[in-house]
Order: sequence, then structure tokens, then C-alpha cells
Amino acid sequence: MLRLNLLLLVAVLLSGLYLVETQYESRRLFTELHRATNEARNLETEYQRLQVELRAQSSPSRIESLAVAQGLQGASPAITHYVRDEQPAGGAR
Repeated sequence: MLRLNLLLLVAVLLSGLYLVETQYESRRLFTELHRATNEARNLETEYQRLQVELRAQSSPSRIESLAVAQGLQGASPAITHYVRDEQPAGGAR
């Protein structure tokens, strides 16, 4: 009877330790999931901000005003220079 009681006591202690370990692991995983969720939310916010910035930087009116400020002008036949390729399309031999 004493051996059975000791065996049951050891079994209860081991199951208690296992329960504590699984609860700790569960809390650790929950914390890690929470951090990952926050990071995903932050990355999504940054992505949306960058998309807005990209749209603002590539707006036609902004590009036109920057081109005018730098003295650029649209292409016209009067200022277009055509370059001929002297080599045939088959490549060099």
C-alpha cells in the first residue's frame, strides 16, 4: 500500500509539473502571437503610408511641375534625334 501511495504521489507531482509547464508554454506562445499581431499591424500601417506616399510622388501634376522646374520640355519631332543601328539585327560575327 505504501508503494502505491508513493507511486500515486509521484504521478500527481509529475502531472502538476507538466500542467505548470504547459501553462507557461501557452502564455509564452500567446505573448509571441500578440507581438507578431502587433508587428503585422504596424507593417500594414507602414505599407499603407508608403502607398500613399508613392501615389503622391507619382502624381502627374507633381511630375510636370518638377520637369518644368528643371527646364525639361516634352518631346516633339523638332527636337527628337533618331539614331540608327549600323549592325544587323542578327548580331556581330
